[in-house]
Amino acid sequence: MHRAGRLSLLQAAALGALQGPTELLPVSSSGHLVLVPALLRWDYVDLEPELRKSFEVALHAGTALALVVGLRREVAEVVRELGRRRIARHLLELVPAGAAAFLLERPIEQRLGSPRSAAASQAIGAALLALADRRAERRSHADARPLDGLLIGIAQAGALAPGISRNGATLTAARLLGFERRAASRLSRHAALAIIVAASCLKGFRLARRGLPAEIAGPFAAGLVASFASTLASSRLVRLMDSASSYAPFCAYRLGLAGVAVVVLRRPRVSA
Repeated sequence: MHRAGRLSLLQAAALGALQGPTELLPVSSSGHLVLVPALLRWDYVDLEPELRKSFEVALHAGTALALVVGLRREVAEVVRELGRRRIARHLLELVPAGAAAFLLERPIEQRLGSPRSAAASQAIGAALLALADRRAERRSHADARPLDGLLIGIAQAGALAPGISRNGATLTAARLLGFERRAASRLSRHAALAIIVAASCLKGFRLARRGLPAEIAGPFAAGLVASFASTLASSRLVRLMDSASSYAPFCAYRLGLAGVAVVVLRRPRVSA
């Protein structure tokens, strides 16, 4: 018999706290939102899909707001430096992910949203990032062109699959294009911020129109607040990524998480 899922205040706050650091590092926040509840055997994994997706939107909204606040100086700097070529690049970063989300988000969630799929995506994303990070560093942020934005945007579209990692995919693309790690981190961050803000606004509007069941409103609010706070508290991770000399530790972590998930998820789930 199908189990009815639930989301407690404590679980919502814990997932919100997890959202901040996993969004800022190339380890896939969406993959963690799938894998952690499954590994802990929470009933969250049986929550009605639309409610679960709406909760994840609330977490991303908290992250988006915290990033705008925490990176306000950098955002202001980007706005001041906008020119025709940079605007074209940012639009080309945004369009592929937006189009893919509009056309493919539902099929991807249905086919690749399971814990086992998320574990496989973690391993694949880690391997690709590790390979890309072997590329020589020869380009700075100032060298970025509209074509680079398009390729980074296409990579970001691939992160619709939980476990691939938006940050990881864009870092992979930027390193394959020969950008130095500091430049790759900056390009990845700017591409991600635009799509997170846009998606949060659009999906938040849809959620407001549809409304939430009264019993789930509290956990949603707890998750949003925890996500905002954890993202702000983790803002130093941005500088860590900018100064990273290798992405190997993140790749190793992702492979380790995928391995643990494969072993644990083989065990049958005990019904309450």
